Amino acid sequence: MAGSRSFRQRLVDTGTTGLFILPCVITLSLLLIYPFAYGFYVAFFKTNLVNKWTFVGLDNFVKAFTDSKMYSALWVTVKFTIVVVALHFLLGIVFALLLNKDIAGRTFFRVLLVLPWLFPEVVIANLWKWIFNASSGIFNSALQALGFINEPMSWLGSMTLALPCVIFVCVWKGYPLVMIQMLAGLQSIPTDRYEVAKLDGANKWQIFRYVTFPGLKPTLMVTLILDTVWWFKHVTMIFVLTSGGPVNATTTISIEIYKQAFEYSNAYGYSAALAVIVFAICVLISLVQRRLLREDDK
Repeated sequence: MAGSRSFRQRLVDTGTTGLFILPCVITLSLLLIYPFAYGFYVAFFKTNLVNKWTFVGLDNFVKAFTDSKMYSALWVTVKFTIVVVALHFLLGIVFALLLNKDIAGRTFFRVLLVLPWLFPEVVIANLWKWIFNASSGIFNSALQALGFINEPMSWLGSMTLALPCVIFVCVWKGYPLVMIQMLAGLQSIPTDRYEVAKLDGANKWQIFRYVTFPGLKPTLMVTLILDTVWWFKHVTMIFVLTSGGPVNATTTISIEIYKQAFEYSNAYGYSAALAVIVFAICVLISLVQRRLLREDDK
């Protein structure tokens, strides 16, 4: 009898747990699993998503791997991601180390430095688009007033300057997230480790190398993966700033996916195939970064 009651209680507990997690499962299915599965399905068709569905098998994937536009966009994406993520971590770690110290006005500086992350991406992109505007932007006005340039420059319209400008804006927008994560990681490191290191005669660099950096490893791994994947597939700010131009100077792989679907020829199947490839690349990036950081731990 006792065993039967215990079994019924476990069933009740299991059913209760299931009811609690059911909303989360439904939400994830609607927002993540279904769109991905549908996109993967569309990748095997030549379709307008309404009444034209022609099964083409792997043709869209073959086209993707033989399309020079895809490789050009992928190269821009790699350059963009590497520079943005590297500067995010440089600024994020430096600011986190400074804000972790007991300095006057620390709370004020924390709020000030995190402000870029609080504003929506569209707002940030439009703000900097106005700042870089060739005719009415304050950046050109300031440089002319200081005597650095004689006439206004088209910062976002230049083949050589557009990508650096986009990278600058994305770095300014994204570094606070890394800073917050690193600051949280720093504050989780026990203070007695620093005291022991100082008693052993370690200098500042040795303390950072043997105490701070190892303590940041878990936070570093998660933040690096999230930041890399986020900016590798980023669309919003690049599209608002330049729409991938001039020509294709700032056309990343995600911008190319959008253009293929909505601007060139409504190639939804090909666009979906590119999206699947980007997903696979993001998974590969995550796996490689985790493996490298684990090997460093060993």
